Amino acid sequence: MVANPFTSLLEQSEPATASGYADHPPRMGFFTDTSVCIGCKACEVACKEWNHVPEDGLVFTGMSYDNTVGLGADTWRHVAFIEQRKPLGQQVTGHGDAGIRWLMASDVCKHCTHAACLDVCPTGALFRTEFATVVVQEDVCNGCGYCIPACPYGVIDQRQGDGRAWKCTLCYDRLGVGAEPACAKACPTDSIQFGVLEELRERADNRLSQLHGAGVADARLYGRDPDDGVGGDGAFFLLLDEPEVYGLPPDPVVTTRDLPEMWRRVAVAAALVAGAVALGFARSVT
Repeated sequence: MVANPFTSLLEQSEPATASGYADHPPRMGFFTDTSVCIGCKACEVACKEWNHVPEDGLVFTGMSYDNTVGLGADTWRHVAFIEQRKPLGQQVTGHGDAGIRWLMASDVCKHCTHAACLDVCPTGALFRTEFATVVVQEDVCNGCGYCIPACPYGVIDQRQGDGRAWKCTLCYDRLGVGAEPACAKACPTDSIQFGVLEELRERADNRLSQLHGAGVADARLYGRDPDDGVGGDGAFFLLLDEPEVYGLPPDPVVTTRDLPEMWRRVAVAAALVAGAVALGFARSVT
């Protein structure tokens, strides 16, 4: 009996091992600390330059300084700008005014532990690297688009005039020669931190404790928990408000989690139908 590929992946805690890499380097990833993001968009520019991502065109969206709106085939790093009437931490404002603060955050593909886009790709265009990141091979992608609705974060997208799916590769070519991704290299405040995922998680825990101690009670980690609906993200974030404020789903779940049970039910139903047909045929000839 052949093992169900969905089950085998979901039962593994180490995605590179589950993908067949018996000997592999540590899992690499991003920790984005939004509390020190200044919205400079150096990450967006560096990503486009290194990966030859086409320009989006200058679009005035009416959404503050956000002219890219969200992630897509031509935007692999997206800097969100959120304006709030709310003090930060122990900040004191007068005259009953809550004050104004800016929330800025650089979003990116999450490189999920349980990546639904991998599960549904029929050509193998999407694959797991030895660093446990998720990459699209553009020369293999047939443009079927199955991966797009499968992603719980709405990250992956088809490029207009091209038809193929594109997203962040976590600069796989740079990782292979020991270099950090272009966005992290360009970030002037170290808001985007790259490294061994377990070390980043420890660093994030310390940073969260520091902010809570400074009175920033709304600070929280997003995508850091290995027990969440996607098994934890390879790119996770420190946020200063609810995920929905940043346009992120509050409780993302791998969209293919129910596929093994669905296939089992399909097999049972097919067996029952086949049995009924066989029984009917047997009765008709007797």
